[in-house]
Amino acid sequence: MKSFNSLQPVGLLALRLALGIIFFSHGYPKLAHQGAGMQGFFMQHGLPGNFVYIAGVLEVFGGLLLVLGLFTRGAALLLAIEMGVAIWKVHSSGGYLAVHEYEFPLTLLTACFALATIGAGTISLDYPLFENGKSRTRFSQKSKV
Repeated sequence: MKSFNSLQPVGLLALRLALGIIFFSHGYPKLAHQGAGMQGFFMQHGLPGNFVYIAGVLEVFGGLLLVLGLFTRGAALLLAIEMGVAIWKVHSSGGYLAVHEYEFPLTLLTACFALATIGAGTISLDYPLFENGKSRTRFSQKSKV
């Protein structure tokens, strides 16, 4: 089982790529050509119509950030919060026992939350910029004191 530990960077890359593609493909139509039609959908579920553009920007640029592995923790946390709102306002009409109605956004929420807590991994732009051993060294030195 220890051999799987060496695959963690690849697993995190695969997770980031899958989430990034999913969020980009769901956000792009909200910005490109279906934004006006989607405003009615948002208002029907008790959200302001302009939230379609906020969701679109968050999904497109958040998805791109996940693919690049740049500012991953922040982008993933914002996307997880967005999925929580989507479950609450759109997908929970059947109650919490109707899991089939919100299983996809719940999966996205959980995966984004995991990325927010774990980070992007070594195959990312975050690693050389923020996690390249410097912060961990300082932390481990402080904890020894």
